[in-house]
Amino acid sequence: MDTIIYIIIQLGVVLLIAPLINGVIKKVKALSQKRKGAPLLQMYFDLYKLMKKSSVVSDVSSWIYKATPYIVFGTAIAAALLVPVSTTILSSISIPGDFIMLVSIFALGRFFMMAAALDTASTFGGMGSSREAMISSLIEPSMMVSLFAIGIIAQTTSLPLIMLKVQTMAFPLVHPVYMMVGLALLIIIIAETARIPVDDPSTHLELTMVHEAMILEYSGRHLALMEYAASVKQLVLITLFVNILMPHDQWIGAGIAAIGLSLLIYLFKVIFMALVIAVFEVNTVKFKLFSIPNLAALAFILAFLGILQFFILGGNHV
Repeated sequence: MDTIIYIIIQLGVVLLIAPLINGVIKKVKALSQKRKGAPLLQMYFDLYKLMKKSSVVSDVSSWIYKATPYIVFGTAIAAALLVPVSTTILSSISIPGDFIMLVSIFALGRFFMMAAALDTASTFGGMGSSREAMISSLIEPSMMVSLFAIGIIAQTTSLPLIMLKVQTMAFPLVHPVYMMVGLALLIIIIAETARIPVDDPSTHLELTMVHEAMILEYSGRHLALMEYAASVKQLVLITLFVNILMPHDQWIGAGIAAIGLSLLIYLFKVIFMALVIAVFEVNTVKFKLFSIPNLAALAFILAFLGILQFFILGGNHV
């Protein structure tokens, strides 16, 4: 019964908030350019409009192209179930190795997205797939090292247990080990969610497109699922960051009121991270494609230094 309640709350919160995070980022970027910008809830309206429309599918495309939106959305939902939005509702739920599963689930969705883009024989699809393959091959090792660093510190591979472990610390974000891993995770979030300086989701220029090039052929409800999946994946990664480096449930008791308060604080944290991402995007420019390996290398080095620092300082200080 507890598991069912957890799944309902977890999925409900993630599916409800995910489009809002995109709206916050776009609103901040518009205001920085002295524009009013679209409403915060614009993505909800867009998804509703797209879901009512049928999809246009090329006659030459195979089942991969048609099945990919559902697979990508399914992998985003599966990832959302692995990263708790609150530890006040899951103290009895723990899956060993789930952060390894998280990376694998993201890789599965990415594989089908690249295969579907190639399936259409579109020039832009092939270009986006090749660029995505290069970026993912660079970022995934950094993500694995970052998560292993956190797992080594917490002495577990279970994300809920890791989050419970960091709650025993006062402020993990200011600790040198977590600071290194946090910076690495921030770079990984930017790369995995196709944000500037790795990608620019707001443009359709041939020189800059990566994620948008892969979903350019989609329309109607297929496009809605792909866009919704991308926003859910973005929120899952942000949740991973804020709930590991900025835990808050240690100061909240038990009960329904505590769950509500915990989710409210969680909402403020993810909106804060959306503001940080937006401000970062406003103050930087998109990198050249061949500069991205340097960014991925920086994330890998930061995460690896976090592991080294943990052992050099004795291991028991965290």
